[in-house]
Amino acid sequence: MTGTPGDQGEPVVDPNLVATPEGPIEAAVAPSVEPVRLNDEELEEQARADTSGLLGSSAVMAAGTVVSRITGVLRDVALTAALGFYVVSDAYSLGNTMPNVLYILVVGGALNAVFIPQLVRKMKDDADGGAAYADRLITLAGVVLLTFSVAAVLLAPLLVDLYATASYDESQRALATAFARLCLPQIFFYGMYALFSQVLNSRGRFGAPMFAPILNNIIAIATFLFFLAIAGTAAAADGDLTTDQIAILGIGTTLGVAAQAIVLVPVLLRSGYRWRPRFDWRGHGLGKAGHLAVWTLLLVVVNQAGYVVITRLATLANVNASLDGSTPAGLTTYQKAHLIFMLPHSVITVSIVTALLPALSRVAHAGRLKQVGADVGGAMRLVAALIVPVGAVLMINSPAIARLLFGYGAATSQQASLTGIITSVFMLGLLPFTLFYVLFRGFYAVEDTRTPFLVSVIMNVVALAVAVPLFYAVSGPAQIAALAFGYVCGFWATFIVSWILLARRLGGVDSGRTLRALLRMLIAGFASLAVMYGTLAAMVTYVTGDGSDNVVPVLLNVVVVSAVGVLIYLAAAWALRISEVNEVVGLVRRKVLRR
Repeated sequence: MTGTPGDQGEPVVDPNLVATPEGPIEAAVAPSVEPVRLNDEELEEQARADTSGLLGSSAVMAAGTVVSRITGVLRDVALTAALGFYVVSDAYSLGNTMPNVLYILVVGGALNAVFIPQLVRKMKDDADGGAAYADRLITLAGVVLLTFSVAAVLLAPLLVDLYATASYDESQRALATAFARLCLPQIFFYGMYALFSQVLNSRGRFGAPMFAPILNNIIAIATFLFFLAIAGTAAAADGDLTTDQIAILGIGTTLGVAAQAIVLVPVLLRSGYRWRPRFDWRGHGLGKAGHLAVWTLLLVVVNQAGYVVITRLATLANVNASLDGSTPAGLTTYQKAHLIFMLPHSVITVSIVTALLPALSRVAHAGRLKQVGADVGGAMRLVAALIVPVGAVLMINSPAIARLLFGYGAATSQQASLTGIITSVFMLGLLPFTLFYVLFRGFYAVEDTRTPFLVSVIMNVVALAVAVPLFYAVSGPAQIAALAFGYVCGFWATFIVSWILLARRLGGVDSGRTLRALLRMLIAGFASLAVMYGTLAAMVTYVTGDGSDNVVPVLLNVVVVSAVGVLIYLAAAWALRISEVNEVVGLVRRKVLRR
């Protein structure tokens, strides 16, 4: 398991198995005829056109994602204000995390990696546009999800024992179990949301699934504010919640996930799709998809084994902190750091790959593997052009940003700043994390689920081999930083191995051009990072001070340092002639002038 589930509506769990809608946009990345041989100037012009088209196709989805993520961040702000970073917050985070990880374990990974590409093909090949296949898929997955949700609720105490540290006392274990029982029904609703979303996306309706999590976030925010009004900020620090307070948090959270799925039903009806239960599952393509899904399931099992280690160590770290009186830092700290880490990936990479994947599957289905490789390489360069400067900005500013987001209510500014430091550690792995997400989609497009499984084994072995010894070698909040750093090492190993294997599988992914572009982007990113570091030091020394007691100086530092960092990156990109960055700037300029 790499990272942690998100708290923002969508079941975001593994970087290679994020439950995301797959948009049906293909013209920008998959021409309908075989490409002809072009000279260098024509190739450059075609690359610019493809990049512009892919950016435009991603814009609508990115807009929905941005709004969803903003409300998701506000959700986490409200949650942290209500529960802080104490052991009681870890108990809630653990209970609310289980539906995500168990959903992706049972069906989520197979849905996104295997069944959805099959649905795209059925829409193209079947006379009914894939409606019967969708009926069977929803029926089968619904039965599995409902059965598993009931079983998970019944087995909640055992699940808590699996994921939580054995150092929990009886009251802490009982609290985590109570939250788990109230939250585990979310498994069913997460699955329904994913299914409804993919059917809509395959029919060209990808806006509603991007905006549906906003309703979930609004309900969750109202839940946490209501809890604050009832219990105040002292309840979390005391670690003693009443039955009613537990019910408010658990039931309110689950209602939000249910609403996220239910709100898509009228959109499905308007799209012309009406689900009919079908139990004739044999002989209609589900068996082939199920065979492919075996490797995906094994991949998730391997990732979950790694995540069990992480949750047990993270919850142990907070128990240790409560015993020695150090700053609370545990599973919640790890998750909030990972939340900030995931934001650029969710807005940029997921939006671009959402636009790319259906076209990628169709091109692969036509046997044009070199074109698949070229499209993957182009997506890598485009994503990196946007991710590198964002990663540099967040590496410098994460402690201040976390202070601005999470330093309220039950949480202290020291606890929030510590979360930002953990985020800065995660940022060392943002580029490889987001690029191997793109590479994995290349494997899935050619229906290769075995290779991602094998690579994920390598990732978890590397991550845990670094994280576990380092965790026990340090003490205090550094233990959480050790867990983050372990996965940074795993991200880099996964990225390198995935690139080599996919290039061999496809006969190339435009590796030479992509490597040169990435090196130039990293040079620009390092230049930006160095100037931002100096700017921040100057601001703290001569203008704002440390800003520990006032959010205004902290906010000013973030704004000034971020602006300087972006300008330096753009200047360096222009000097280094990074065409992808220049294309993004040109596209933004054209849209602004047009309006």
